[in-house]
Amino acid sequence: MNSRAELPQPQRRQGSSRLSNILLPVVGTVGSIVVWWGITVVFDIDSFFLPAPPDVIEAFSREPVYMLQELWHTLYEVLVGFGIALAAGLAIAVLLTAVRVIERATMPLFVALNSIPKAAIAPLLVVWLGFGTTPKVVMVVLICFFPIVVSTMAGLNSTPAELSELGRSMSASWGQMFVKVRLRWALPHVFVGLKVAITLAVVGAIVAEIANPGVGLGSVIVISGSSADTPMAFACIALLAVMSVTLFYIIVLLERLTVPWAREITG
Repeated sequence: MNSRAELPQPQRRQGSSRLSNILLPVVGTVGSIVVWWGITVVFDIDSFFLPAPPDVIEAFSREPVYMLQELWHTLYEVLVGFGIALAAGLAIAVLLTAVRVIERATMPLFVALNSIPKAAIAPLLVVWLGFGTTPKVVMVVLICFFPIVVSTMAGLNSTPAELSELGRSMSASWGQMFVKVRLRWALPHVFVGLKVAITLAVVGAIVAEIANPGVGLGSVIVISGSSADTPMAFACIALLAVMSVTLFYIIVLLERLTVPWAREITG
């Protein structure tokens, strides 16, 4: 008798879901590359305008060590800025949720600051903070901060009334209610903000590197553009895409390990 047929229906569905979660992204990525390659071949597009995948691979193989070193510089800026934004965003969200007066007084300011185009701030950060890594890390913090604050506040304010009533009936203190009920219930919302913020962190780092060339893949893109080396610029873009996807799925993995119950209650 087929061993797969002997498995309970939920287990078969779970196994099929896990397989599709792996295969579908791979198929989508490979399909996109094939379409990209096909467009360059069918329309005979010069690599100066749109390099084909082999051109991008060749550009990376010219200086792989240099490219990986620049990737590390960008990754460092992303992780440090994201970590600072995470700590500050969680602390500010807790403060705004706990003290409504502060929330009403400062939330319009946060919204106004977030609406300022970050590309316009990047040159000013160089003036204020000088050259080097610091203005790039600050740019990452600025672009990640608001999504984390908003998602955390939404989670902290979404605690069901019946859970609050249950806590009060058990004479739970404010601190116990916050840590054991409100914070745990807010974690799915927090991870939504983290998944948005981690991808924006890469964007912020590249914007800062383009405005302040020195080290990092953004600087390589600037150099490639000035030397008309389009395949090298696309190689940097490909590395950035791989880094963004990897960081995003690390957050997804942490979410599944931290709040496995979230998928069950949301269906």
